[in-house]
Amino acid sequence: MMVAPRRGVYAEEAAEVEVLNANVDKLKSLRKKIGASLARLEESGKTVQEAIGPVYGNTQRLQTMNTNIDRIQEVIEKFKAPLEQRDREERILRSRPDRVGLQEYMSSIDRTSLALRNLKTTNIKSNQQAVSDLGGLLQVGIQNLEDVFRDMLRQESQPIEPLKQLTTKAEFPRLSSSKSGQLRTINQHISTHASQVSHPGELTPSARAYAHERGQYITLSLQNLATASLSTARKVNADAVYKQGSNGIGHYAQGIQGMYTAEYDSISAIFTREEWGPVLQATCQSSLATFASTLGNLDTHVKSNLLTDCYLAYEIVDVVSNTSLQLENRTGELKYAMSDALKPVRETAKSSLTTLLNELRTKIQQMQSLPTDGSTVPITSEVMTRLQLMTSYLPPVCSLLRSIGDGGWSAPSAGTSSTSIPTVKSFDVGADGKQLFAHYAADTIDALLAGLDSRAKNLLRGRSLQGVFLANNICVVERMIRNSELDPLLTSAQPKLDSWKKKASNAYLDSWVETSKILLDVHGKNAPRPSSTGAAIDSSAILKSLSGKERDVIKEKWKTFNTQFDELVAKHKSYRMESEVRRQLGKDVQTFMEPLYTRFWDRYHEIDKGKGKYVKYDKGQMSGALSSLA
Repeated sequence: MMVAPRRGVYAEEAAEVEVLNANVDKLKSLRKKIGASLARLEESGKTVQEAIGPVYGNTQRLQTMNTNIDRIQEVIEKFKAPLEQRDREERILRSRPDRVGLQEYMSSIDRTSLALRNLKTTNIKSNQQAVSDLGGLLQVGIQNLEDVFRDMLRQESQPIEPLKQLTTKAEFPRLSSSKSGQLRTINQHISTHASQVSHPGELTPSARAYAHERGQYITLSLQNLATASLSTARKVNADAVYKQGSNGIGHYAQGIQGMYTAEYDSISAIFTREEWGPVLQATCQSSLATFASTLGNLDTHVKSNLLTDCYLAYEIVDVVSNTSLQLENRTGELKYAMSDALKPVRETAKSSLTTLLNELRTKIQQMQSLPTDGSTVPITSEVMTRLQLMTSYLPPVCSLLRSIGDGGWSAPSAGTSSTSIPTVKSFDVGADGKQLFAHYAADTIDALLAGLDSRAKNLLRGRSLQGVFLANNICVVERMIRNSELDPLLTSAQPKLDSWKKKASNAYLDSWVETSKILLDVHGKNAPRPSSTGAAIDSSAILKSLSGKERDVIKEKWKTFNTQFDELVAKHKSYRMESEVRRQLGKDVQTFMEPLYTRFWDRYHEIDKGKGKYVKYDKGQMSGALSSLA
């Protein structure tokens, strides 16, 4: 019973095995077929690959080319954009700014400038025409904007009369803040875009326009002051000495300073810091040329009237130097331009200091006669008046003396310009100008007195008269020093003046000395010597000790002395003396003569026993006579 079921199970499994084997055989057969198919397919794939490979490579190249073409088209479109924009901007820029609106016009310039910069960066030859077109268009726009800039300036540039500002102490006009703001905006656009079509270092078109319009405004405004400076220099009287402040140069310089300073403020509100100096220089160029020409004409006038109008040259030097300094401090500009304009007048003023000394010497040497009464000559007061006037121009004169150097006013010889011989002292800018002036004044006075002394010796007879003449002129010199601003300046010159006074006094006393020799004691053989103890002198005893011949000599001495003394007194009183001179010379005579006369009288007055035959003056009378000389 158990065996039968097992066999049945085995039979089923055997049947399944057979089925599986049959399926395996079928799979093997199928695999063979598939392998054969794959072999054929692989063979076919190789054939296809060989055929399609070149086509695929060409396709890749075509795709790259297509990409490049797309990019080129993008660039072309980018290049075409400014060209298309040019047409749009041209309609605006070819119009006037006032028609399209100033703001819109400047925006159009900005866009055109940007397009031009973009085209220039491509560096493609095909764009050169477009660059040229846009550049020309931008130039048109800048020119139209410049015209607006110029028109706005012209409206604000009506000439003024600076004298009104000076007399009323009003501010010189400046451009209003609103107008300056508009001009500044326009200038920024012009400056920014003009750099693409102009050379570096040049003034921008707006700067040139400003310099022209405002320069013309300044020149026309100052014209009347320039004319006044020349007209006030004309002389009615050829011998009239220039009076300080009578020329219009002071107002002219003040007008220049006021207008230039105001213009600097206006420029500062419109242009960049780097442009302030160049624009101011360009703006003032025309008016500075007129100023230089005016100073040149004044220089010619001074040269023609140097002895009387050298003070005008000093005033010009002072006024213009101060103006230049003020402008330099305020603007930092125009120093050299002002200095160049002043140079001819300054050189004339400098040379005048030497010329005046030479003219003084020449004028004295040309004197053909001198006062026979010993009175002064006009040249003394003329020279001292000149020195007094110079103290009114002390700053410029000191400046000129520093440039010449101590003693340099006497250095040049005839035909040699003082300005052509520089010395070490000429460069001593720290020299004491007042001390130099004191030296110059002392040299002038010394030249005056030396010349007068020399001419007196040649033209006046008698040492006394020569001494009086010299003393009188010294007195005038001292008085004019004492009564003026020269007094504190010339303290160092007093020793030299004292030396001249002593010389004059000695010359005057020369004749008195000759007369005083009569009073010198001549002792007889048996006459007692003069007492040195101060004891009383017995005139009678002295005379008794003398021989008759010796007494006759004493009598003759008294007669001769009386005659000569009276002549000297009469001559003294005939001289025309300054009060100080008469007083001083009288004192000198009394101091010298009275002790000698007193001593002689004490010894020999009993010669005529009081009858007055020989002894004309007693001691009191002689003292009175001598006192009357003062």
